[in-house]
Amino acid sequence: MNDNLITYNDSKHQVSESYRMLRTNLHYLNINKRYKTIVVTSSNPGEGKTTTLANLALTISQTGKRVLIVECDLRKPRVHKMFNVSNTKGIVNVIVERVPVQDVIQKVKELPNMEIMTAGPIPPDSTELLESKVMKELIVNLRETYDTILFDTPPICSVTDAAILSSQVDGVILVVASGETNIESVRLARKLLDKIHANILGVVLSKADMSKNSKYYYQYYQYDNQTEIKKKSMHH
Repeated sequence: MNDNLITYNDSKHQVSESYRMLRTNLHYLNINKRYKTIVVTSSNPGEGKTTTLANLALTISQTGKRVLIVECDLRKPRVHKMFNVSNTKGIVNVIVERVPVQDVIQKVKELPNMEIMTAGPIPPDSTELLESKVMKELIVNLRETYDTILFDTPPICSVTDAAILSSQVDGVILVVASGETNIESVRLARKLLDKIHANILGVVLSKADMSKNSKYYYQYYQYDNQTEIKKKSMHH
């Protein structure tokens, strides 16, 4: 497994505990099971969105729930590298060639409750694919099979792909890198998500070094219905 999959490689690490807290927060937020499909994005590249998504997926699957990761960063896909699976066929083949979904979904033998749909070949126009009728139908159909579906997208301030997908799912988690992300980028990301009426479930603060022994530390923030961000309890 990739070194960034801390929840698999070291379940007792404080970062793994932080992910479990994130899972718990989402569970209570989703007590009525309204949030099955969730986009994980960031304002800029390199903020840890794919690492966050992968570890969150692992943590949820450890409770026995059936989880699917869908790689929708069709420009620079990384999910397949995280889990060391093939990227020969993926969601692009499903949308363009109408390849059956079951032919592209992959299992990881060490992770019995989690499955992955990689990107597949990089298309000339990812935006067109993500806003297609086939993509919308795919999301609806996947809801019938899985408890949680997490979509990895490009950074929302870089291209329109994340915004397009965010308008089609139940909620969005925004990853923000501590000490790296410009506040104006976060504001722009929020503005772009609000513009398409995306449901922002919360913000994950990544790469916050809170102790000498911690490489990464994650905190979770939940948006209220107005404009503020409320800090959830994730102290160690």
